[in-house]
Amino acid sequence: MLALMWLANGCSHKSDTSAKAEPPPIVHTSAGDEMVLVPAGSFLMGSSDQTDATPAHQVWIDSFLIDRREVTQAQFEKLGFINTAHFKGAAHPMEQVSWPEAARFCNQRSIAEGLQPCYDIETAACKFQANGYRLPTEAEWEYACRAGSTQAFFFGNDIRPLTQYAWFAANSIHQTHPVGQKRPNPWGLFDITGNVAEWCNDRFDPDYYKSSPTNNPPGPAQGAKYCLRGGAWNSTEDQCRSDKRQGENPGFHDACFGRDFIGFRCVRKPFPNMTGTTE
Repeated sequence: MLALMWLANGCSHKSDTSAKAEPPPIVHTSAGDEMVLVPAGSFLMGSSDQTDATPAHQVWIDSFLIDRREVTQAQFEKLGFINTAHFKGAAHPMEQVSWPEAARFCNQRSIAEGLQPCYDIETAACKFQANGYRLPTEAEWEYACRAGSTQAFFFGNDIRPLTQYAWFAANSIHQTHPVGQKRPNPWGLFDITGNVAEWCNDRFDPDYYKSSPTNNPPGPAQGAKYCLRGGAWNSTEDQCRSDKRQGENPGFHDACFGRDFIGFRCVRKPFPNMTGTTE
């Protein structure tokens, strides 16, 4: 295991060539969870052949930490939340979780670790300057998923290897599976595609890429739906593409909201001079 140091550098836009050369470090939180320390860099977001993902555009992303695995039912229950998942199992991803509930989990996780909560639950506003947990922006999610790739999937354009990395309609047996059983992407993220689709912080606008800012795009200010990324156990191969977008009702006003294919993972700011290990 090699100890590394990565600086959270969001000021100078350096090339991300070094980020592609070797996997980013893995950091352990005070609660013992694994997160990947994603380096700052730029990438080509979107696609020229996906209707709501055009135009493909260059985006700069500051360094951030992202959960190595989808939030599990054990993690959810540990912080006092009721497990309403359909496919029960401590190591299974939490699903049937609304966007507001995911935001509340982020706040509670932040408080438990002595960090500043990011969300105003009443308004759904996110304080990006806070150092606590939040949901990833669409840009952060796609940057981490691609892990330096410019192709349809982080492993290339050939869909055949997808079974090695994801639980989706062709191999899931119509259910979720414990996190971390498939191969991770090149940056060490498990189930970044498949198993459960993941909430992003952004509201959904199919035309947002036409006016999206270049640096750390936060998503549109308004929108009835929120973004889902990554595909799920019931998704087709095409729905598992790195650039595939989906909008979903966040569940603010639907007491019967339940989607057993929707989960999430969290991100947060790294501390200065944070160190980690590689595998």
